[in-house]
Order: sequence, then structure tokens, then C-alpha cells
Amino acid sequence: MNPDPNGSRLLVLAGGLVGAAGVALSAAAAHRGGAFTGTAASFLLMHAPVFLAIGLIGANRWLRIASLVLLAGLLLFAGDLLARDFWGSRLFPMSAPIGGTLLIAGWLAIAISAVARPRP
Repeated sequence: MNPDPNGSRLLVLAGGLVGAAGVALSAAAAHRGGAFTGTAASFLLMHAPVFLAIGLIGANRWLRIASLVLLAGLLLFAGDLLARDFWGSRLFPMSAPIGGTLLIAGWLAIAISAVARPRP
């Protein structure tokens, strides 16, 4: 039984929205151009299944934390890339490196979840 059905629903929602944004931005990159837009679309599309999977399996605490870290990193990283293409400037200084670091940390937290002992 999933101890946090609302959290799981939020992750499935995030997966759907991130996936939809990735498809829309892929089309925008193809029609409008913009290397940063294409990269942001790729990152969104590659992470959408992670949110869906974690939301659907009734994730443990480590996986839920990892998914939130991934989502924050993805929003910062992709947001900065999109700001560069659409606004001509960064989202804010260091937003892409902070987002990238959070993405790495989120993936490492997923790896840790494989060996972390579940709470009783």
C-alpha cells in the first residue's frame, strides 16, 4: 500500500506535465530553432518517465526525496536554457549549474535508495 497517495499523484502529474512540455519544446526547437530549447526538451523528455515510475510504484521515502530533487534541478536547468533562447538572458546567475548539480544529486539519491534500509 502506498503511504502517500497524494505525493504519488503529484509525481504522476509532474511526469505528465514534464513529458508534455518536452514534446512541445521539441516541436518548437524543430520549427523555431534554438539549440538550448532542443537540449531543454531532451532533458524534460528523459526525466518524465522517472516521475511517472516513482509515482506509480508507490515510492519509498528515498525515491520521493530523489524525485523532488530531480524536479527542482530539472526546472532550474531547463528553465535557464529556455530563458536563454526566449529571453536572451539567463534565468538568474548560476541557475543552470545549480540545476545540473541537483539533477546529479537526485540520480545519486535514486542509486542510494537501492541500498538504503527501509524504515520500520
